[in-house]
Amino acid sequence: MTARSFMLALAAGLLGAFAASSSLAQDYPTHAVRIVVPFGAGGPADVAARLIGNVFQESFGQPFVIENRTGAGGVIGTVEAAKSPADGYTLLMMSNTQTANESLLTPDKRKYELMRDLAPIAPVNYSDLVVVVNPQVPVKTLAEFIALAKSQPGKLNYASSGQGTPYHMAGELFKAMAGIDIVHVPYRNSGEARSGVIGGQVQMMIDAVPAMAPNVAENQVRPLATTGKQRSAVLPNVPTTIEAGVLGYEATIWLGLMAPAGTPKPVIDKLNAAVNAMVKRPDIVKLWTEQGAVPMSMTPEQFDKFLRGDIEKWADVVKKFDKS
Repeated sequence: MTARSFMLALAAGLLGAFAASSSLAQDYPTHAVRIVVPFGAGGPADVAARLIGNVFQESFGQPFVIENRTGAGGVIGTVEAAKSPADGYTLLMMSNTQTANESLLTPDKRKYELMRDLAPIAPVNYSDLVVVVNPQVPVKTLAEFIALAKSQPGKLNYASSGQGTPYHMAGELFKAMAGIDIVHVPYRNSGEARSGVIGGQVQMMIDAVPAMAPNVAENQVRPLATTGKQRSAVLPNVPTTIEAGVLGYEATIWLGLMAPAGTPKPVIDKLNAAVNAMVKRPDIVKLWTEQGAVPMSMTPEQFDKFLRGDIEKWADVVKKFDKS
């Protein structure tokens, strides 16, 4: 074969592959799509995934089935998604749990490399967190809780939805910045952790505003502070942690979609466009605003950069506390 013939054959092959890939994206999806949620039912990731599933089913005309694969701080579900075929029919609803786990867990415990084994699609939204205590805890403010904890080192405890979750990380960062010694009690999911606080098995929890707001409204827990730069529109009478005296303390939970690495780029782009269209819908913006969530919109490339930056941020946080 001459050099010219080889180049023509190569060009024809590339054009054929491009045409096949474009056709795949145009036809996608042709059957049900699975969204793996590595967290429990009723939590922010689960609620967001079910909303996305409903919206995408309307948009694409195919079922988007939510599958909760919980355990090991999000590892089980993440591995399930990462090892699935890279065809666009398995997606992962993830959060900053996965970016934190890159530093918090060793590779043998994590069993995946986030930026190697999964491909970014798009972020979805973010929410501030709220520090709450059981109403029987004798404090009314965050400063009083800190003072109580300092008077009883190692006696008070706080709940989270599991090792390495944003709530665990937020709790450890709070401990470090407030200079207190409180014990982490990991639960299997957010719902069980909230029940632990409401029932008095644990004294404190840091949870997402949308998830905890109903419990605040029912006086099942007492809010001490929210964790954003500004007060939450959902809990306007609750001061921020900065207002409450923990200067520089901020924490959020964000959610996003990823797919197994190697998923065709046209499919990634089609899903990205669908997410970005959804988060700009007035009805969804209104719903999330009322719940305390803020829509996010990025290209896959921007989300990739965002993820890498978040991995670096949590690596710095992990250095502040023991990997207990």
